[in-house]
Amino acid sequence: MSDQKKILVIDDDPDIVLYLSTLLQDNGYATVTAANGQEGIDQVRAERPDIILLDITMPEKSGVRFYRDVRENDELKSIPVIMVTGVMEEFKKFIHTRRQVPPPDGYVQKPVNNDELLKLVAEVLAK
Repeated sequence: MSDQKKILVIDDDPDIVLYLSTLLQDNGYATVTAANGQEGIDQVRAERPDIILLDITMPEKSGVRFYRDVRENDELKSIPVIMVTGVMEEFKKFIHTRRQVPPPDGYVQKPVNNDELLKLVAEVLAK
């Protein structure tokens, strides 16, 4: 059994999914992917990732909806979530006004800075 940390990458842009998955794998992480929030929920249940990288704006089930579903589920709510988004400030304002769900464990702005992302993933996993 590998002690490799497993990261779920959820984004509706296949190029971003490939990019992030490759970056993470090159840095020693195992990855699973989903193209939308609904697939994301299925993957979280099936794979039990150590951390989730989540895009906010997606079809099927938005990142916000996915995030709320995970945070309201007793089995899943302890999995850290890092938001990966191009609409950072607007989203931070929005999520921090929501009392029913805690804010995410971190944010990464698109376009993604590799070092920043890897540092944040390592910090969140170390908690």
